[in-house]
Amino acid sequence: MDSQRPNGRVSAGDVADVARRAGQLAGWAARAGFGLTRKLPVLDSAERGIRQVERTLLSELRRRLDEVDDPYHAALTAASAMHRGETNGRVAEPAVTLVPGRQHEEPLRAAMAELLNHSIGFGRDRAREYFYAIILRQLTPDEARILAALADGSPFPTVDIAERTSLGAAGRIVLRNASTVGKAAGVSLPDQVPGYVTRLIGLGLADLDEEVPALETQYEILLTDETVREVEKQVKRVKVIRRTVHISRLGAQFWQACDPSLG
Repeated sequence: MDSQRPNGRVSAGDVADVARRAGQLAGWAARAGFGLTRKLPVLDSAERGIRQVERTLLSELRRRLDEVDDPYHAALTAASAMHRGETNGRVAEPAVTLVPGRQHEEPLRAAMAELLNHSIGFGRDRAREYFYAIILRQLTPDEARILAALADGSPFPTVDIAERTSLGAAGRIVLRNASTVGKAAGVSLPDQVPGYVTRLIGLGLADLDEEVPALETQYEILLTDETVREVEKQVKRVKVIRRTVHISRLGAQFWQACDPSLG
């Protein structure tokens, strides 16, 4: 697809569509057992172009996010203004207040007061937009790529590497949530995938589920991952705990609201 308009400008919709299609192809390749660069040379040759498209897409996402009235950002800005006592020569006070503000109030207390005052008259749509804006600001670009790979609902293998006890049970967890989803998403820092997946689960955007036997080949590939193998060398008696990761109900709702290909 040509992402250039006749006037030479890039359409955000076209860029989003290219990124979405590239992500879907990468996800298919990983689930089918292909390596992105070794088995699909066409992707390798197009990688630089896709990365450029991705940078344009992320710039558009950042611009849209900056347009959202993030309550926490507004609270801290207001708190700073309150701490100074005035903004442009005027005392910084909201028009309608739930908690009266005080001059020279401590910034954290002022921020909480501002958040409470922001809540007055909020409807469900506006509250949801604020909630999603807070989540979006916490995501790294790699985590956004992983969420995009999970967006179609497909499960991806995960493993925990634990120290096996004398009774054969799982003891201390040495590595948590290593997964093939990072390779499927084409993340920039593959060694950080366990942390990315853990954070997405912590944010409520992804869920863990039981092992899926149909993904046996992918589990075997995951166990050859460099990060997994390095951790296994540090454990005398290894016990592997197999699970899957998939997008959560909140994650699906969040993606529906933030999916740039629908904007």
